[in-house]
Amino acid sequence: MTAQKSGDNSAIGPCLVLLCKRPALGHSKQRLAAQIGALPALQIAGLLLDCALEDLQQWPAARVIAPDHAQHLAWAQALCPAAAVLAQPEGNLGQRLNMLDQRLRERGLRQLLFIGSDAPVLQQSDFDRVSVLLGSTDTVLLSAQDGGVVLMASNRPWPDLSQLPWSTAQLGQALADCCRAAGHSVHVSGEYFDIDHREDLVLLESALQADTRPARLNLRNHLADPGVALDA
Repeated sequence: MTAQKSGDNSAIGPCLVLLCKRPALGHSKQRLAAQIGALPALQIAGLLLDCALEDLQQWPAARVIAPDHAQHLAWAQALCPAAAVLAQPEGNLGQRLNMLDQRLRERGLRQLLFIGSDAPVLQQSDFDRVSVLLGSTDTVLLSAQDGGVVLMASNRPWPDLSQLPWSTAQLGQALADCCRAAGHSVHVSGEYFDIDHREDLVLLESALQADTRPARLNLRNHLADPGVALDA
């Protein structure tokens, strides 16, 4: 797997890892695209990625951006020059997470927080709370209302995640059970939501009303545009 390095990712402190796709027609938010159209979904995907990058750029310690293909390494590096860039390997999401986790730990990183680009409701206070919890707990999961997770963090290597029910309502519980079976102490908290369906965009517009972060403001303004039919 090809990798590029930038910045000092051996810094002390938890490392934030962003898994992402390069937004493209037919490659971005496909469940959402089936409801609102491919081009509107692509626009949303780009704005969601901006929000995740906002979190990554403001992260005070080590950070990594992991695009889904090695051909997008230069694109990813340009998005956050201070981050290390590591391409996701082949396989399902569980296999990709296991391999990324292994390779980052081989670099000496210990506390790893993994996020995607579909949970813009996450606040800095959420990241701070997870970092504190990692001081006394092996693994911390922030759960989503649909049964998934919006953030997964651990001091220890992940157990085999390849057989988990990814993209289902059973994922969060299965992930917690898998970690406990491997001997991890696990803390699960929160009930966030991620963006998969049109109704999630309606919730998001409301949730972002008081958010003043620039990327969130751009996203909220886009959602408030009369031309964006959220409740069709």
